Amino acid sequence: MNVDRDEWVDVVDDDDRVIGRATRADMRARNLSHRAVYIFVHNSSRELFVHRRTLTKDVYPGYCDVTIGGVVAAGEEYDAAAARELAEELGVTGAPLARLGTIRYADERTRVRGVVYAARHDGPFVLQAEEIASGGFVSLTEAERMTREERCCPDGVAVFRAYGAALRAES
Repeated sequence: MNVDRDEWVDVVDDDDRVIGRATRADMRARNLSHRAVYIFVHNSSRELFVHRRTLTKDVYPGYCDVTIGGVVAAGEEYDAAAARELAEELGVTGAPLARLGTIRYADERTRVRGVVYAARHDGPFVLQAEEIASGGFVSLTEAERMTREERCCPDGVAVFRAYGAALRAES
C-alpha cells in the first residue's frame, strides 16, 4: 500500500497528548510531533531483520532501517499500529509483540513520540514493495556496525541505541 499523503495523523505534545490532527503531508511539511511505532523483528537464531527503504519513502528514502514500523494513524492505538505495520510491511499476522518501552526522537525532518516493540518470526516474509526495497536477517553485531557505518534511519538508530540491550535479552 502506498503512503497516503492525505491520511490523518494525530499531532501530539511532549507528553504524548493529542493536541490536533493533520494530514501526513502537512505533518511532514511542518515537522509536527506525531506518534510512531518501531518493531525489532528477530528470528530464533537471534538475528535482526534489517531492510533498505524504497526511494519513494517520504522521509529517509533509500536508507537502511533496523526496525519495522511507521506512523500511527489518527485515533489508532500504538499496539494496533504495531500489528498493522508488521502485517503491511512483512506480511506477518498473529506474531506476539513485546512492548519494550517508549522513545522521543527529533531532528530537522521528523519529531516522534514512539513505542518500541520486539517480535520473533523466522519468516518467510512478504515484503511491502512500496516501502521495502530489500531486507534480511543479520547478527546483532552486524546491525550495530550498520548503524555506525551505513546510512541508516536516524530514528531507528536512536531506538537501537536505547533498546539494544533489551533486544539482546529478548532474543
